[in-house]
Amino acid sequence: MATFALASAAYRDDEVGKILEANNEWHQSTVKPHRKWATIFRPNLGEAFSQAVVSRTLGVGRKPLIQSFGIEPQTVVEHCMAANHLRKERDTRLTAVMVVCGLLFLPGLLLWLLVFQIRSTVARREDKRAGALATTVLVAVGALVVLFLVKMPFTGFWAWYARLALIAPVVGWFLAKRICESTAKDLRERWTGLLSGSAVGARVPESVPSSPGDERAERLRQAFGELRDEQASNHLFYAGPKGVLGMGTRWGHWYLAEDLVPLPSQRTEEARSTGSLSMDLAKHLVPAPEVASFQSFDLANVIERALGELHKSPLNTGGFPQPDVGHWIVTPVPAGAGAVSRPSDYTAHRANAKQLSDICNNQQFDKGDRHYLGVQWTLWDGQLVISMLVTVTVLHKTLRVELTGHALGPVHGLFMSKPAAKTRTVSKSVRFWETRTITLPLVDNDEVVRLAARAPLTWYPPLLNWLGGSLTLPEPFGLRHAWAEQPWKHRFMTDDVLRTATPVLRVVHSAVIEFLKEHGVDTSKFDSRSSALSSAVQDPTPRKADVYDA
Repeated sequence: MATFALASAAYRDDEVGKILEANNEWHQSTVKPHRKWATIFRPNLGEAFSQAVVSRTLGVGRKPLIQSFGIEPQTVVEHCMAANHLRKERDTRLTAVMVVCGLLFLPGLLLWLLVFQIRSTVARREDKRAGALATTVLVAVGALVVLFLVKMPFTGFWAWYARLALIAPVVGWFLAKRICESTAKDLRERWTGLLSGSAVGARVPESVPSSPGDERAERLRQAFGELRDEQASNHLFYAGPKGVLGMGTRWGHWYLAEDLVPLPSQRTEEARSTGSLSMDLAKHLVPAPEVASFQSFDLANVIERALGELHKSPLNTGGFPQPDVGHWIVTPVPAGAGAVSRPSDYTAHRANAKQLSDICNNQQFDKGDRHYLGVQWTLWDGQLVISMLVTVTVLHKTLRVELTGHALGPVHGLFMSKPAAKTRTVSKSVRFWETRTITLPLVDNDEVVRLAARAPLTWYPPLLNWLGGSLTLPEPFGLRHAWAEQPWKHRFMTDDVLRTATPVLRVVHSAVIEFLKEHGVDTSKFDSRSSALSSAVQDPTPRKADVYDA
């Protein structure tokens, strides 16, 4: 559902500024405003969103993307391309109308565009009388046009051309209105279908090779392959207070840290119990016990196997679904970083087992990447992503096993809204103290003019963006976390997040203690500390654990 909710934005016809409502605390989109004299070229939400997402995810030389846990980013991008294709077909027909009815009669076209531009500017003022004034301007110009047609100041060819120059743009407007209404209806049906759960496929003709040497289709295939590789990458980025990018902020953390003390040898215990040796003599005659050597990655693998069994239960009562368990490499980046980068020695953006073990065993202090073992659940049709990360470090004689909780909430409610009929409340003509609601056309006059004026310029997007403005996506960009809300506003989602901590913590601690016993470690202090944490975690409280109040 989260995938289709984001994909539906490609078909929306709201004002582009509405997407700013979906900004969250850490990731904020911005809208580059249009030129003051070029409001007629402004994009709507669907046009700006589709163009921005496709350029950001498939553009040549783009910056790396953040993983979108809980959704399928390729599906969202394909719907953006499908929406662009539908609009491109519409703009092709509108361009033909503009050439025949506009370019050939340019003076009349410029006159009508100027009138609509003035009307649009006046109508957007906060003054309540602006709408009436805008309509008055249009009616006045229409009257002057009729007067000009009746009493022409000159004769001959130019007289007939002047008449056609005034009439042809109006004829083109009627043709353009039919074209715009047809496409708008199709876009709205796809918008509704995605949010209703019906099978709405994304038609992307560009991805189908038209010939064996079609370079465009091959570039698109490679771009989608790069997108899939980045989505499957095991390389994450920790952006300070923003948390792990793509996983959400850290809401809780628990530490198990004790010294690695070896178990007393059996000979020492026998000597002490029989009293045949003094304590000092036993130390000299009996070899000192030692902890069996192990590495951090060995313990991480044991914890990984234990976490893989979380979906099993002694009772047949549902419980956890099958979790996704894996090793991650995490790179620290500043909270205000505008871009991230992945090492060139990763194969398909993934660190191999050797690189994972080297970082886990060696990079536990000072600068460098860190190793995390993660268990993750994608719930509520992708609207909730719960991630629990485990780190294992050994400094001197102290073993530290840390568990942190991360939660990524649902996509903003803006993306869940279905299309509604355009209405307006007006006063009744007789009983003026009462009001009634009237249904407006799906595509009004201003929208037809806007689309017709934009159509010829869609072939060169930079110019169109310069005139009408564009949408700037939050960086570092990932489709899922860019418009995610906190899960704490939803009671059941909050329950799911908080209930996860206790069983995961106990499974991790059990695996750690069993592993230490096998390696000759005295686990009495670990048992005590684990019991204390097990009691405390039963009442976890979500908080901003990455915001340190020092």
